[in-house]
Amino acid sequence: MSSMKKQFLMMATACIMSGISTHAVAQSKPAGFKYIDKANMDLTVKPGDNFYMYANGTWLRNNPVPGSKTRWGSFDMLREESSQRLRTLLEEAAANSGKNRINQMVGDFYTSAMDSAAIEARGILPIKAELDRINDLKNTQAVLNEVAGLRTRGFGSPLFGMAVGQDRKNVNQYIPQISQGGTTLPDRDYYLKDDPRSFKIREAYYNYVYQLFNLSGENAVNATYNADAVMRIETALAKMQYSRVEMRDPYKLYNKFAVKDLLATTPSINWNNMLVQMKVNGADSVLVNNPAFIKTADLLLSALPLQDWKSYLKWNVLKSAAPYLTAAFVQENFKYNQAISGQKEQTPRWQRMAGLIDNTLGEMLGQLYVERYFKPEAKQRMQVLVSNLATTFEERIKRLDWMSAETKKRGIEKLNAFTKKIAYPDKWKDYQGVVISKNDFVANVLSANTWAYNDMVTRMGQPVDRTQWGMTPPTINAYYNSSNNEIVFPAAILQFPFFDFGADDAINYGGIGAVIGHEMTHGFDDQGRQFAADGNLKDWWTKEDADKFKARADLVVNQYNNLTVLDTLHVNGRLTLGENLADLGGLSIAYEAFTKTKQFKDAKPIDGFTPAQRFFLSWAQVWRSNALPETQAQLILTDSHSPGIHRANGPIVNMDAWYQAFNIKPTDKMFVPKEKRISVW
Repeated sequence: MSSMKKQFLMMATACIMSGISTHAVAQSKPAGFKYIDKANMDLTVKPGDNFYMYANGTWLRNNPVPGSKTRWGSFDMLREESSQRLRTLLEEAAANSGKNRINQMVGDFYTSAMDSAAIEARGILPIKAELDRINDLKNTQAVLNEVAGLRTRGFGSPLFGMAVGQDRKNVNQYIPQISQGGTTLPDRDYYLKDDPRSFKIREAYYNYVYQLFNLSGENAVNATYNADAVMRIETALAKMQYSRVEMRDPYKLYNKFAVKDLLATTPSINWNNMLVQMKVNGADSVLVNNPAFIKTADLLLSALPLQDWKSYLKWNVLKSAAPYLTAAFVQENFKYNQAISGQKEQTPRWQRMAGLIDNTLGEMLGQLYVERYFKPEAKQRMQVLVSNLATTFEERIKRLDWMSAETKKRGIEKLNAFTKKIAYPDKWKDYQGVVISKNDFVANVLSANTWAYNDMVTRMGQPVDRTQWGMTPPTINAYYNSSNNEIVFPAAILQFPFFDFGADDAINYGGIGAVIGHEMTHGFDDQGRQFAADGNLKDWWTKEDADKFKARADLVVNQYNNLTVLDTLHVNGRLTLGENLADLGGLSIAYEAFTKTKQFKDAKPIDGFTPAQRFFLSWAQVWRSNALPETQAQLILTDSHSPGIHRANGPIVNMDAWYQAFNIKPTDKMFVPKEKRISVW
């Protein structure tokens, strides 16, 4: 995922999945295909003891994680199957690059990405000028110039994050947003904890830094100094970062400063100059998500020697470029990631490059994808499903016994104000200014990165563009954007196990229906509920209703806190609260909408399962997945989503309909007494 796309998703959205970028095509299964196949189930497990294993047990045993993957499940199978289609599109474009601009751009990019011989021949040359310039820096101001310059030239975001995005309290205007950042490891806790796993990962990271400096031409003494300096700076920055749970509070993160007032808090950083150097023009105010972090970054600039900052800046160049340089750099990059994820084998080069091009020129590749693979009927069917779910959600809000009429009215206004984006953008990005050639891979990457950065910063002073998408059409995911109050479903999610034209309603409502409900509920989860119908961060709740919501949300936190992974690691119920609320709300809304269908009312079994049973089995099979222990441990720390088993089992224990569908008894392990079942939306 590109840095721009990551920033968009971090700031504005809540997704059905994270950590995976997958691509696929809408199509119908062959006649006779079993949407619920008993061969994948473990019928020796009682559904009330472990529904996830009952629905998926045999499949899980027969599908271990392949060597080149970190997890393997429904999403990953779609990715594997459909990445072959992206490969086909890219190879065809490469063979016909003279046909049109799209073919030239994505085709020549792919040609350069696959030309390993040319990449090896160029060695360190693509980044040598950057490293040499950093070596010649003379003072702190020169360091700050480079902090700005590296991001404008496509080399990441050293020291802090910066994005131009909607002002969350005035969403019709763009504003620069300065955020905590400057570190490399996936979470601040990896720098700060001394448990064996964190220590092992820090060792691997230190070795990664050392090896990249060594590969860049530094001797052992200098490489050691550089690695030490990087660890010193990044650890100091990590100590002042908010935790991921703290980052879920939109008010805590909303700190608006006039530029002149921010200047007073950071003696070393002249923000007027810094903003101009970062190509952000015309800003008189900024948002800062963690003011204490910015003060610490400023103090470090004067407290640490110039040589340390040279090491840090060179590191930002090296880590940004490493996946695109010679095989030696790529191998060191993989070894570092391997320590975190446990992945056994490197992902094939063609697959990595297809993902890169989707992340950088995704709306060009997306046009080829939509033209070849997407069925317009899927968009039409999706519009009907979205409408059905919205109607049901409104009915459920009206029936809530814990919410006042005043807050209900405003909630329904917000629901009815949702913008629905389905399949692909109405207006495609044109990538004007991106220069792609067949023979300079790193230059292509930097050109695309630079374009994405310029595209972002030139929003300043412009009307807010609500047509933009945060995901590309070939992405199997969906999201809710609070500032635009929109739900977005890329084309590729419209396929089995989420959706299929030939499937019965139980399958589609238990799959894509629950996804639609999930994204709708994000507008009313612990974060989304704090944004009004117009997208602004604004309280529209009575205090009594807000307190009642928090009390119910706390019950969900406690439920998931008690769930474990790897026997010892617990789910972080507070970190995953938004996604857990969205799963519970989304599945409940989807089930009620399903009860209005002819299939549900007719109650005819298919393959031995009632319509209600098929609905819940459809939901469970979406989340079947095996994951490496290292990956599971990483995701518990960094992912706002619960593990697959708990996404499947967590919501259903609170739904009376599941108990009825499978005749769950008080003696079953998953049984929760009716009075203790949690209902929010």
